[in-house]
Amino acid sequence: MKLTFARRYRGLAATAVVGLLATVALAASSSPTPAEPSLATNLPTGPMEVPDEWMTAQRLSDGSTSLSATKYANARGQANQLAVRTKNSYRKLGDQKWDFFGPLNIGGRVPDLVVDPQVPDQLFIAAASGGVWKSSDAGDVFTPVWPDSWAQPIGALAMTSDGVLFAGTGEAQPGGGSITFGGDGIYRSTDRGGSWERVGLTDSHAIGRLAIDPTNEDRIFAAATGNLFIPGGERGVYLSEDGGDNWRQVLAPPNARTGATEVIIDPSNPNRVYAAMWDHLREPHQRTYGGPGSSLWRSNDGGETWQRMTNGLPTDADQGRWGLAVAPNNPQRLYAYVGTAIGPFRAFYRSDNGGDSWDLMPVTTSQASQSTFSWWFGKIWVDPADANHLFLMGVNLMRSTNGAQSFSSVRGPHADQHVMRWDPKVPGRVYLGNDGGVYRSEQNGAAGWIKATDERYTQFYTVDVAETDPSLKVAGAQDNGCNRGYNGRLGPWEAIGCGDGLQTIIHPENPNIVFGCSQYGSCYRSENGGFAPRQNIGTGQTTSQRRNWLTPLLFDPNDPNVMYYAGNILNRSTDNGRTWTPISPDLTNGGPNDPSGYPWGTITSVAVAPSDSNTLYVGTDDGKVWWTRDLGANWTEVDSAQLPGTWVTRIAVNPKDANIAYATFSAFRSGSDRAHVLMTRDGGQTWINIGQGLPDAPVNSIVPTSDGLLMVGTDVGVFLSGWNGGEWAALGKNLPQAPVMYLRYHEPSRQLTAATFGRGIYDVSVPRCPAASTKLPLKNPGVGLVGVLSSCRAG
Repeated sequence: MKLTFARRYRGLAATAVVGLLATVALAASSSPTPAEPSLATNLPTGPMEVPDEWMTAQRLSDGSTSLSATKYANARGQANQLAVRTKNSYRKLGDQKWDFFGPLNIGGRVPDLVVDPQVPDQLFIAAASGGVWKSSDAGDVFTPVWPDSWAQPIGALAMTSDGVLFAGTGEAQPGGGSITFGGDGIYRSTDRGGSWERVGLTDSHAIGRLAIDPTNEDRIFAAATGNLFIPGGERGVYLSEDGGDNWRQVLAPPNARTGATEVIIDPSNPNRVYAAMWDHLREPHQRTYGGPGSSLWRSNDGGETWQRMTNGLPTDADQGRWGLAVAPNNPQRLYAYVGTAIGPFRAFYRSDNGGDSWDLMPVTTSQASQSTFSWWFGKIWVDPADANHLFLMGVNLMRSTNGAQSFSSVRGPHADQHVMRWDPKVPGRVYLGNDGGVYRSEQNGAAGWIKATDERYTQFYTVDVAETDPSLKVAGAQDNGCNRGYNGRLGPWEAIGCGDGLQTIIHPENPNIVFGCSQYGSCYRSENGGFAPRQNIGTGQTTSQRRNWLTPLLFDPNDPNVMYYAGNILNRSTDNGRTWTPISPDLTNGGPNDPSGYPWGTITSVAVAPSDSNTLYVGTDDGKVWWTRDLGANWTEVDSAQLPGTWVTRIAVNPKDANIAYATFSAFRSGSDRAHVLMTRDGGQTWINIGQGLPDAPVNSIVPTSDGLLMVGTDVGVFLSGWNGGEWAALGKNLPQAPVMYLRYHEPSRQLTAATFGRGIYDVSVPRCPAASTKLPLKNPGVGLVGVLSSCRAG
């Protein structure tokens, strides 16, 4: 289809479709060991409205309603095989080392932590998509104790008195401000993280809590939350009586949607055990985060039999996730809260008789500070020395000193709280884990929160480097805003605005001019390195009816004063982003017919030919690809029969030839011949698949170099080929197995920078492959350039 812009389009009014957002998890896991694949997760297509929805939507844009366990496991296995083949055949490629650039000082979500009972100042934390980490200096510096090559999501930790560490993989949270990934069971380390073995509950998907009997540490309880998207599996409360070697279910859920999120042992009477159950299921176009299965339970015989606690508690079906806590110095004192089935805080309760009866406490919605997503928190923590001193997890950290008669906000920590643990060896010392990382207070949690200085598990969407100096970087982080790393490798990063940090770019000639974007295209322009004063651009200055969660913003590589911004319409600026003019019609199917409310029908990628500013290519979330050769006066849509029809993640144009372009796609092939990487040699008229040989996983980014190489970033690693594709090799070693969301190549230095979703920013030197440039022009597209990769040498 061809559209003449001057005839068919007349200045649509600029509007922004941005709403209050609900959330859902992307669950995806991968091989815990090279030989044994894990159980991954299943994903819905339903309400696509926040970051995790954005990533979920891409991966399910092939029309799937779930992501099977084998998809990620198979992709990771293929990536491992490709890495081995690269090491054997193209050693110089495989030996290239990825170097961690940063940041040290931002961190990311921490769902759980434990304090080492024997070693002073030592603690272990669970990073949401970054493995298990250890600090030996009271939470200042963290080092990984989880293999980089394993699946990274960790949801729960526990440690015996003699230092045996247990890790429950997968998060019990169903998404909210971030993606949550599924896991594949419980792991045990007898040497404080030096080595690990999987010990069971491989079909639990997420572990909400682990509890160890203090009088018999071979007895371990696990709260198995289950798969958010598929009923059944290993759910409820499980007990091991042999240190984790074997597990049996002791509390079955009341229905197939319900799983356990809490299990707590009375410290004065280990025969008394408490549990919280949560009824939740994610279906296409429907989210059920509460129901009749949500409930609180108690056992008086060590977990063998259980009774539901109902005296004073609600028994209707409008119950969401429960939070539950026992006061350590007075175990007859219990606290609990519950949200509604649709998300807001509902009520707070207290028991002074071990759960025999409960009293409704006068806690208001504002005191709870849980917004519309109480299910994102689900925890209460009580001071071990004072039963009246407790903390309610919320957006803010909420504290009560009067036994939950009232709560007030504690200032200092990052938003979205998840875990608190007191250090029994140091009076007044307490640790906090939230969406911003790890904090420590020496004032019993009331004040004085000190953030960790080295926590390398940040989730990034994008990264850019300065053309004038590749050591200057900016990047957009999940729930941690836009940030700049202008202080060199391992130097401190600085916050430069944004809510969630999405697209961030640096002016090619002046690194003091920085652009940063929050969700749905709310962007700014700064002439002060990203700092204020900032000029707002995007939603109020550009023309579009819909904008993607990650709205494309880019420079014309031929003229840095020319910029592009894309909603469902492409906008162009000739004065470096100060003013904008639309240069396209709606290049999508025209907006959502999805009852979820996700703003389908947006441009997801734009590329300008480095050799011809009049040639542009555009890709959309509904699988379309367009091109223009006259700067938008006429647009031609690529025949849909040539395309996979899935979400276009990135388009790139050959540095030397405007007729050669590449498009990458998310989702999985799932046994079909659907392509992950396509190439055109005739300016967009015909496209061929050049991704043969790549792992069957979403491709998130692509970079062609001027000397004949092609690099892609995927959910399972970074791979390199010649311009033709068709023959691929793994690039480099020691890159952690977190999704690579964005690649940025600095041609003069041959430095490739990768933004990972869970392990920060990495750099690698791209080797030279002389045969790549000598074998151009391309003669056998999609077949591979014989000898190209074998000619690679260190750059």
